[in-house]
Amino acid sequence: MTEQLTRPANSAAGALRPGDGVDEVMARLVELDPLLRAEAEGSEAGGRLTPRVEEALSSSGVWTVGTPRELGGGEFTPRQQIAAVETLARADASTAWVVMAVEMITGATAAYLGEDAWRSLTEPYDGEVRAAGQGTKPGRAVAVEGGYLVSGSWQFASGLHHATHVHTAALDEQAGEMLVFTLPKEQATLVDNWDVMGLRATGSIDYHLDEVFVPAEYVYSGPTTQPRVGGGLYRLGVANLAGIGHTGWALGVARRLLDEMQAIVAAKTGTPGAGVDTAEFHADYARAEASLRAARAWNMEVWADNEAMLDRSETLSTDQETLTRLALNTATWTAHEIGQTVYRWAGTAALREGPLNRVFRDLHGGTQHITSGPGVLHGCGRRLAGQAPDAQWVFLSLVG
Repeated sequence: MTEQLTRPANSAAGALRPGDGVDEVMARLVELDPLLRAEAEGSEAGGRLTPRVEEALSSSGVWTVGTPRELGGGEFTPRQQIAAVETLARADASTAWVVMAVEMITGATAAYLGEDAWRSLTEPYDGEVRAAGQGTKPGRAVAVEGGYLVSGSWQFASGLHHATHVHTAALDEQAGEMLVFTLPKEQATLVDNWDVMGLRATGSIDYHLDEVFVPAEYVYSGPTTQPRVGGGLYRLGVANLAGIGHTGWALGVARRLLDEMQAIVAAKTGTPGAGVDTAEFHADYARAEASLRAARAWNMEVWADNEAMLDRSETLSTDQETLTRLALNTATWTAHEIGQTVYRWAGTAALREGPLNRVFRDLHGGTQHITSGPGVLHGCGRRLAGQAPDAQWVFLSLVG
């Protein structure tokens, strides 16, 4: 079982493919901006995206931008996915967070399960399958005839309200292998407990499984970088695929913060004692703009290098993975610094209910994600300082 999951004989990965329908999808996402802004308050109040938003996203095609082309998806390149999530995040941070989670997990599930398993999985749902769940805190799996019994409790299942299936990680203790399981959402016990400061509309709830049987055909090896269907994109592995969306999210939220600050400037400039008319504010705003542009340019440079490697039908080196994680960390904490600058100069406008207040809270929710946590940054520094020459990245840990 382990050999089959780790190195599938019919792996289809080759060169990186150009995304399919990129211009059309991006145009639709731009057109969605007014709707997403208008519905943001309702989504937050309901703890999930509103029906209008969910329907609009489905019509846009964005749910499948990370899915292999053979299975009806767009299979966008990393930089194309960054741009798509960035566009959504500028409109509404929570919408972008849900999309980046669901499109990535759905695409990875399809690529690593393979065409036959994916089609049998989607057939009862008329091909409209979306997956969401958790992979950083594993549960427990016990091998049985034909599959596994999976048990455990997981948190932070972003977008699960909008999914048909649960994607979840569990450890096969007997084999010592981390596996990823896909099962209908109805087989999980959902706990509607998402009571948080920011990213409320993501509905990142908990869920439980108690010895739920998952057939072996719907299981893949967690660390795999060998897809059964799709191109070079999927040789990134789940952790790196996840980082793509988080990068776009941070860049888009940072841009939205500066948009909000511009609106405040327009309203306050010329009024008595306006701080936005001071040289100090002008310097802070200039630094914020430069920081965002620098973070974006560096992330795109890193991903261009990664794409060139994938296009040669190779996998990322440890140094490339290190820079990829560090670039994401930089984007995330640059957005945080811009948030602090905007909060400082916005005055009481940042305290009142409204778009800026919501973006500020969503920002602080997003910065707590493990992909930009201190452990990842420490690993990057250790590698770059030459103290871990033989180490490798395993999910989000530098091991060795």
